[in-house]
Amino acid sequence: MSVTEANNLKNKVKSLAGKTQTIKSDFTQYKHIDFLANDIESKGKLTFKEPGQVKWEYTQPYTYSIIFKNQTVYINDDGNKSNLDVGGNKLFERLNNLIASSIRGDMFNANEFDMKFFKDDDNDLVHFLPKDPQLSEFIHAFHIWFSKKGNVQEVKMIEPSGDYTQIVFSNRTTNQPLSDADFSQ
Repeated sequence: MSVTEANNLKNKVKSLAGKTQTIKSDFTQYKHIDFLANDIESKGKLTFKEPGQVKWEYTQPYTYSIIFKNQTVYINDDGNKSNLDVGGNKLFERLNNLIASSIRGDMFNANEFDMKFFKDDDNDLVHFLPKDPQLSEFIHAFHIWFSKKGNVQEVKMIEPSGDYTQIVFSNRTTNQPLSDADFSQ
């Protein structure tokens, strides 16, 4: 992508992210581990609400949900519920912000990432490479595909080992009312 095209994409995505208060979407997740012959596929629903409330609800092949809300992580593993207070944990706060930002697509922070911009068929693709060595221990890179409108279509999180998690979003709705019940276990 040219510098002008990259700047246009950043402006479009930031504008859309600034107007996005809620997101509901189905997703298919592919977990690639080098030593396995096939990727592990799971399906579920994502719910997002400003400021930074995120629920990943896996429905196939197992039921599991994880909710990030008010500096607490809530986990429901097929009826076994637990929570973890992460208030004050700076690394967790950064990871939570990255998750919320990647869902909205607004990760264009030059202080946090080196970025490379590409055209990929009908979508735009950005590679985000963390500058912070502590974050780089967990995430080698984020690859995010954007629709021509600026919505996140797909996120690929690559680990330092080369293994990755790829999430493909579908049936996305934005700015529809969500209640507190949408973020309960």
